[in-house]
Amino acid sequence: MSSYSEEDAFEGAVPLSQRAMAARPAPYLDDLNPAQRQAVEALDGPVLMLAGAGTGKTKALTARIVHLMSQGRARPNEILAVTFTNKAAREMKTRIGRMLGETVEGMPWLGTFHSICVKLLRRHAELAGLKSNFTILDSDDQVRLMKQLIAAADIDDKRWPARMLAGIIDNWKNRAWTPENVPAAEAGAFDRRGVALYQQYQTRLKELNAVDFGDLLLHVVTIFQKHEDVLAQYQRWFKFVLVDEYQDTNVAQYLWLRLLAGGHRNICCVGDDDQSIYGWRGAEVGNILRFEKDFPGATVVRLEQNYRSTAHILAAASGVIEANKGRLGKTLYTQGADGEKVRLIGHWDGEEEARWIGEEIEAMQRGTRGLDAMSLDDMAILVRASHQMRAFEDRFLTIGLPYRVIGGPRFYERMEVRDAMAYFRLAVSLDDDLAFERIVNTPKRGLGDKAVQTIQKAARSNGLGLVDGARLCVSSGLIKGKGGKELALLVQGLDRWHAQVRDEADTHVELAEMILDESGYTGMWQADKTPEAPGRLENLKELVKALENFDNLQGFLEHVALIMDNETEESEAKVSIMTLHAAKGLEFPAVFLPGWEDGLFPSQRSMDESGLKGLEEERRLAYVGITRAERLCTISFAANRRVYGQWQSALPSRFIDELPETHVDVLTPPGLYGGGYGAAGMAAASPVLQGMAGSDLHQKAADANVYNSPGWRRLQSRSQQRGMAQPREQRNVTIDLEAVSAFAEGDRVFHKKFGYGAVQGIEGDKLDIAFDKAGSKKVVARFVVAAAQADDIPF
Repeated sequence: MSSYSEEDAFEGAVPLSQRAMAARPAPYLDDLNPAQRQAVEALDGPVLMLAGAGTGKTKALTARIVHLMSQGRARPNEILAVTFTNKAAREMKTRIGRMLGETVEGMPWLGTFHSICVKLLRRHAELAGLKSNFTILDSDDQVRLMKQLIAAADIDDKRWPARMLAGIIDNWKNRAWTPENVPAAEAGAFDRRGVALYQQYQTRLKELNAVDFGDLLLHVVTIFQKHEDVLAQYQRWFKFVLVDEYQDTNVAQYLWLRLLAGGHRNICCVGDDDQSIYGWRGAEVGNILRFEKDFPGATVVRLEQNYRSTAHILAAASGVIEANKGRLGKTLYTQGADGEKVRLIGHWDGEEEARWIGEEIEAMQRGTRGLDAMSLDDMAILVRASHQMRAFEDRFLTIGLPYRVIGGPRFYERMEVRDAMAYFRLAVSLDDDLAFERIVNTPKRGLGDKAVQTIQKAARSNGLGLVDGARLCVSSGLIKGKGGKELALLVQGLDRWHAQVRDEADTHVELAEMILDESGYTGMWQADKTPEAPGRLENLKELVKALENFDNLQGFLEHVALIMDNETEESEAKVSIMTLHAAKGLEFPAVFLPGWEDGLFPSQRSMDESGLKGLEEERRLAYVGITRAERLCTISFAANRRVYGQWQSALPSRFIDELPETHVDVLTPPGLYGGGYGAAGMAAASPVLQGMAGSDLHQKAADANVYNSPGWRRLQSRSQQRGMAQPREQRNVTIDLEAVSAFAEGDRVFHKKFGYGAVQGIEGDKLDIAFDKAGSKKVVARFVVAAAQADDIPF
């Protein structure tokens, strides 16, 4: 065991004169409500602070820490305060300093689970078979090491990829299972080789004097379990234990906290069982539900006074979450005004939903919705799945509405979307070297850096593009073996797809699906067993769906290039778009919650995989979404959605039926469900939707006419200024959006491949040209120049 004195444990300890803090006036208590004050002053024994959304739990938690120090119950370095993020830890430290009226020093044990466990593990590294200067591997290093072990075990890494194994092992570590105590029920994992590979992986980590993030907790828990003297030391030193977001703890974190608090039982857990939404990454809502069983005699304080939202919003959220059986129960209330009721509106399809929300945001920005004008920074769109963002991004970029994506890249910047677009760019133009470099070994074709350098050298020395350079490498045998064969198939595929684009043999949507399938790109993600893979496949489907709004691949690529180049100033106000998971902890005056349809929300996958447990977590996610809104909350759903390439009627989410009717205004236009299509059956049965026939807000919904709005007029103006390929509107479009051509009928033009010809007809950005030698063809206008300029173009 490491020999550390008690003083060593308290690095940063304050001088004795400051440690002996006598009880002093506590102005920080004056600003607390009765429940918050009770939670702060209940210092002895276990305390569960059950804090609803927007009830000031961070304020109460930091006041409790200040109270412990001010009353002389604990020195700063005798308090263990654990958070989930560095940001939360910094905010807590800042608030403590503000309450004390001085800079906080000597609190070495306020931080995240991982940051605190790193310090503990470095002190006792030899008890885990490590040296104190161990390395912490990132996820890429972790996967690279697992690939080596999989290869050594002669396992097919395409069928059993390293990332899949990483996910399995990470899950086991979250559950505090070492290789020796993985249950027999898990023996079939990773083709029945998972446990053996886990053992080899841990052995290899020790040889490298390295750990991964899961080890930081697992090693410390194991040390505490095996070395009672070490555990007793920290139980004595940490006189008070506090933990934030307790509902998000996994099994390993739960065990770690229980072990440390096992002696004095002075543990205060702050959390909300109604906001436990991270089950998919190991969080166990049961940890907070059984707190009173784990710590008999615990004081449970419910923080129910909400300082964020209006009464109608809180009542709507409470109505939904009450349907969950597995909860401790609390009722949020506010002393503020009732405010606007939660608004509910149905749409024909997802595109119409995006159009309506876009125009509603602009109207709210102008202050023409009966509310004060609102900044774009005050509005957010919270989606259940990231692929839903595409419709909103396209709409906002098209009408020039500034936005930001929080918690991830914008849709067209996502890795899988950029990869797919690179394939599309090559199908349109084989001269696109940057696109070729991106996809030449994606998916893996056995073409490493050396092979790519060979292609580049062959291309440069012969004055060719990279595709032609690759063709030369294949024909001359410069690249052999598996890589050579795969490269030959890629070149053949590119030639075939390019010919189909040129000849318009298939629709561009069918061709896009064919490219992704034949290239192996879709198959690569289908074989990937990581948690991210299903979302990437959904994004690819959404990308192909976006092509339907354009006449050809070229028009689509041009559209994306133009809108992605249209960056707004960082200081400019922007609408926020994010997933519901990313929104936890945030708040906005106005929130839009689109896509409330069964199968999308609640997620069918979540319900299939986890049954009732999954449904209850989805309902908690709905509760989180509604409670992000301060003044205005709008829930929407569509009667039709495209699912796996097929239009399907969608039923309104079961959560809509759980909204209390008296706190909801239904804006759905009467014709939407009166026609007997889409979700009409569900609407008729829904208590909330039954009232829409008499709603006096139909006119408000109709006023949001997307074809008679500033955004729509701005779109028309831009189309004439830029001549860009615009997306075709899906329904009821009576406005001509044809781009203005630079050519007129009868003009003589030149095309790089087809030569000289005369323009016979014009259709948007397409020209019908009678070429002197190639006959009549339709081509995109940007690929031709006036015949008089042809000699000046360096083809």
